[in-house]
Amino acid sequence: MLEPASLEPVDYLVIGHIALDVSPTGRQLGGTVSYSALTARALGLRVGIVTSAGEDAPLQALEDIQIVNVPSEHSATFENIKTESGRAQILHHQAAPILLDHIPQVWRSTSIIHLAPIARELDVTLALSGKLSASLLGVTPQGWMRKWDENGRVTACAWDAYTSEQILRQAGGVVMSVEDINRDLELVELMAHYTRVLCLTEGELGAVLHWNGDRRRFRPPLMEEVDATGAGDIFAAALFVRLLATHDPWEAARFATNLAAHSVTRSGLDGIPTQQEIESCLMEVLS
Repeated sequence: MLEPASLEPVDYLVIGHIALDVSPTGRQLGGTVSYSALTARALGLRVGIVTSAGEDAPLQALEDIQIVNVPSEHSATFENIKTESGRAQILHHQAAPILLDHIPQVWRSTSIIHLAPIARELDVTLALSGKLSASLLGVTPQGWMRKWDENGRVTACAWDAYTSEQILRQAGGVVMSVEDINRDLELVELMAHYTRVLCLTEGELGAVLHWNGDRRRFRPPLMEEVDATGAGDIFAAALFVRLLATHDPWEAARFATNLAAHSVTRSGLDGIPTQQEIESCLMEVLS
């Protein structure tokens, strides 16, 4: 963990729990924070992370990224189980909550601030306090739209209407998956009404972007899927970065869709975009 006095300014700040993903081959680093931070770094940005993780977290993949870590006995630990009806998810451990006071002053005016809860770890005052002054506040609200039972089995749940509306109004970009909203497309339409830019990811079907009262579907290129873990997180980071750079939501969604499609051809964090993939996805719009 870095001390505030030693921190340098960053271009992309992501806030939320780093996760440990339980797999048949062991535990590996995961979570929106890990995938989005590494994607933003691959896109050439200086990246910072505010998280909470225990000593069990293998942070080697993030060693070149500045991290402020709130100490915790355990890291957030998830197990994903494939079933005939989709993915079943178990939350084995939670890490400590992340509060506004944990965010260093030097990072509160970062160009892109990405709120990335995965297990209700972020206090809603992070978005509503007025203490964060990002050029673009990006939100992936899945962690506010989950609940779990005494056995840790995770299911989708309703996001408090008043709180969600207030956060959506503050956000410059929001990314959710169809699983996050339990495939309730009417809810997406309602949330889009409050949001500047809202994007719904649908796995191999691509993404639907809602902007300025309009919506458009973006189809990904056909890829041979090896592992789709983290694709939505890579999509979100790519969308936020491209959106701020171009101020063109359609172009940002096109770029993010294509870049995320490449990620499914490799497993885990190996799916982070390569420079060649980034350049090829950028070249399409230039041509």
